[in-house]
Amino acid sequence: MSHQTSGLVCAHHHLYSALARGMPAPSTSPRNFLDILKSVWWKLDAALDADIIYWSAALGAADALLSGTTAIIDHHESPRSIEGSLDQISAACDMIGIRHILCYGVTDRWNDNGELVTVSPATAMTHAAGRGLEENRRYLQSGKPAMVGVHAAFTCGDETLDAACDLAQSFNVGVHIHVAEGHADIDAGERLASRAQSNWLLVHAVHLDRELPGTIIHNPRSNMNNSVGYASPARWSGPVALGTDGIGADMLEEFRLSFARHKEDDLAASADDSWNWLHAGADLVPDVRNDVVTWNYDHVDDPWRVAFTPGIRCTDVSINNSPVVTNGQPLHFDIAEIRAKASEQAIRLFSRLENV
Repeated sequence: MSHQTSGLVCAHHHLYSALARGMPAPSTSPRNFLDILKSVWWKLDAALDADIIYWSAALGAADALLSGTTAIIDHHESPRSIEGSLDQISAACDMIGIRHILCYGVTDRWNDNGELVTVSPATAMTHAAGRGLEENRRYLQSGKPAMVGVHAAFTCGDETLDAACDLAQSFNVGVHIHVAEGHADIDAGERLASRAQSNWLLVHAVHLDRELPGTIIHNPRSNMNNSVGYASPARWSGPVALGTDGIGADMLEEFRLSFARHKEDDLAASADDSWNWLHAGADLVPDVRNDVVTWNYDHVDDPWRVAFTPGIRCTDVSINNSPVVTNGQPLHFDIAEIRAKASEQAIRLFSRLENV
């Protein structure tokens, strides 16, 4: 048996949420998923600025690398700090030394007066959505690994969805989009059926009513936390990979939870299914196969053993034959400094939330 694997992939992350730990609770308790979005995550998005984005990404990327995750596919939104936001995330990830594929999630949910509004398919593209598309275009033109981000079909009019699809096709990349995570997006399958392509990332798919081209990204911990239901990823014939939706990037832990949730739903569920989903991330970021992660457990290549062995820890990481973590310690950054800087920005973030 082996105590090594290739690098792991977090196939859907929100690095901007790394500072959300400890954020003030909403003034009223959310009653459903849309309430959670409005009172927590959309308020957080709107409070971000360049410094908060950078240090949040640095902390999230550092946590990922120290967990044996060598690649992150990130989905970012910061409606009051759009231009250059992807550069901030990229610079932070470069400082940590982790592979990253970025996008900006365009949306029409903020109207041209900066007000949060309900969107219909007939909604014209907003100024903010246009700026988000340009941020995707600008970053794609840099030649760095990237996709085109879309928040979700239910927060975008058809004009914006079509513009995002056109932009992605012009760069020969996929669209990274939340799909039918909650009942508010129940029409996603119908609206995306004529648009989705095989290189798309379809995130969540909890209430998706049909097969779509692309890779389903399963985020079990987030789905449980938001009480949106079980995504039942085994029902799909196409590829499935694992993400965290911003709740860290410990992918072995996400694998265990994926299996436990699958087993709860189906007594005949196999750990091999979740193991395949975990390692499908390498099909999205093939370069991680050049990375080597060493663990403190000598059966880490056995899905059934790993599924029932909590506490497995990464000890060493090499990316492209270059050591970046040794004996659990990073070689190219100071984790204590990153945590201190991130803590300072968290205080700023929580203060800014009061004015959103």
